[in-house]
Amino acid sequence: MSVQERKERERAERERLIVATARELAEQQGWDAVTTRRLAERIEYSQPVLYSHFRGKREIIGAVALEGAAELAAAVRAAAAGASGPRERVTALARAYLDFAARNPAVYDAMFQLDGGLTFAKEDTPEPLKDAFAALLESLGDVAGDGVHPGVFTELFWASLHGLATLTRAERLPPTYAEERTELLVARLAVL
Repeated sequence: MSVQERKERERAERERLIVATARELAEQQGWDAVTTRRLAERIEYSQPVLYSHFRGKREIIGAVALEGAAELAAAVRAAAAGASGPRERVTALARAYLDFAARNPAVYDAMFQLDGGLTFAKEDTPEPLKDAFAALLESLGDVAGDGVHPGVFTELFWASLHGLATLTRAERLPPTYAEERTELLVARLAVL
């Protein structure tokens, strides 16, 4: 291994450590607790080293969001792949999405609530975000119904899931009916 390859590997490892530490700190104490000073202390590097990887907290949030998008895509695909029919596939997708949001609140916030400097629904949207949407579209496109654009249907279904995830987490919806809400969303929106 050349010196250059070793330096590149070490740089990538430091970057992963920064993102993992920011994510851990955000999940434990919220995003307000994530500062470059605290990150530098936790990873035992100086703040200038942090700034050599990320220009600031916004870019770190963006990196966490991209990591989360890849994980969400994998979770949705795995859930859908394990289902036996269209209704089961869409229900499994919805549950996987809502479970991901509940298990990873800080990551979910980085993806959809906070400014990570990422663009959505544009040509320059980063691939992990495009892939997360594609993972939803793969299972939802064929249940959109006649004459309904699959992408628009997927956006509507995703917006509904996001609303459920956000309102549930904010304790605006009673947890008692969580499963019933999921079933109703699938039954009313998906043409099965």
